Amino acid sequence: MKKVAVVYWSGTGNTEEMAKAVLEGAQEGGADAKLLRSSEFNGSMTEEFDAIAFGCPSMGVEVLEEDEFEPMFSACEKKLSGKDIALFGSYGWGDGEWMRNWEERCKEDGAVLVCESVICNEAPDEEGTDNCRALGASLAQ
Repeated sequence: MKKVAVVYWSGTGNTEEMAKAVLEGAQEGGADAKLLRSSEFNGSMTEEFDAIAFGCPSMGVEVLEEDEFEPMFSACEKKLSGKDIALFGSYGWGDGEWMRNWEERCKEDGAVLVCESVICNEAPDEEGTDNCRALGASLAQ
């Protein structure tokens, strides 16, 4: 059984809703999955999990949340090489540039993106929720 962390930051609740769907998908896929806010996770914890889903909305000029999530994620980066990960998040403007930049950053870190990232405009609709569950299930495999 794979051990999966679902680590997220949410300001409005949209990304939190996505994180809960990712958790459900991972658990339904047979993983021992744990939901953690970014304030509850740190770089040393990456080794405790076989796979990690990271979730963060687009902020400002399409960047990761800068005060809490970005410092946590930066601390994890040096331990992502060869690690199975997946990315998700919500946005309210723009075209998803923050996610493309984040994916590229993870690839440069040597992380293994196990599936296509999931982005939702504002709150996830039924399709977005289903995609989040599928993302979680991908991490459980």
